[in-house]
Amino acid sequence: MSAGSGSKNGGGPARNNAGGSGRNKKAGARKAEARKADRSGASAKIQAQRAAEARRKRRRNALIGGGAGVVAAAVGISIALTAGGSPSSTGGVQLASLSTLGTLQPAPAAGPAGPEGVPMPSGTGLAGTAATTTGQSIDGIGCQTSEQTLFHIHAHLTIFVNGQARQVPAGIGIPGAQATQTPTGAFIENGTCFYWLHTHAADGIIHIESPVQRTYTLGDFFDEWGQPLSTTQVGPAKGHVTAIYNGKVYQGDPRGIPLTAHAQIQLEVGTPLIAPISITFPNGL
Repeated sequence: MSAGSGSKNGGGPARNNAGGSGRNKKAGARKAEARKADRSGASAKIQAQRAAEARRKRRRNALIGGGAGVVAAAVGISIALTAGGSPSSTGGVQLASLSTLGTLQPAPAAGPAGPEGVPMPSGTGLAGTAATTTGQSIDGIGCQTSEQTLFHIHAHLTIFVNGQARQVPAGIGIPGAQATQTPTGAFIENGTCFYWLHTHAADGIIHIESPVQRTYTLGDFFDEWGQPLSTTQVGPAKGHVTAIYNGKVYQGDPRGIPLTAHAQIQLEVGTPLIAPISITFPNGL
């Protein structure tokens, strides 16, 4: 009896030890997988941060270290006059010939190239950026801590008020904008967040950097800016508004002007009317 009891007692602990060992191994394996997942997630986050920092550094070096190169890359300004012809439609946009506007005054001489290699208008800013939204979604456009590049294009906006050039300021769509000084002017490199439509310099370049592909309009941009836009007003400037889109007269509410890739947009409040300016987009824009 004692031998049999000893045999049973001896077998019981062995089975318990085996079961405990198996459970310990499974628990250890789960912990190892969790640690591996944590390391993988941390590694991906670090790589994303490094990639973002590398992009900022390349941009900073290009702006600060290559000022002379930016000026040399420069931008040719041409007067784009379209003669004759009847109203046309491009992608649903109703356009008319410039000849319908009558005599146009020559465009002013191009200003010096700014940090993006695009001429800076000599006039004062049309309006400041204090009214720019502060991070809330507007017109379905969000504001992220980093720029979105799934859909990445650029357009150019020129504004004249009673024949005088006015600047589109840097920092529209970038709350808490922080400027970097370059040899050719201030460049907004950082901010609290970036709306999908924004400006980095006072050169009229509108950056469309979006996580979704859609058609944005000039009205969306002005809503982000916090400024009115209609057929009778551009920001604080009031009067009859003439809109020119890619060298032709835009017919309709200027809020509907599409921000397409390399669109050349000119808004004129009052008279005299100025012949449209056309820039050459530098490489990278």
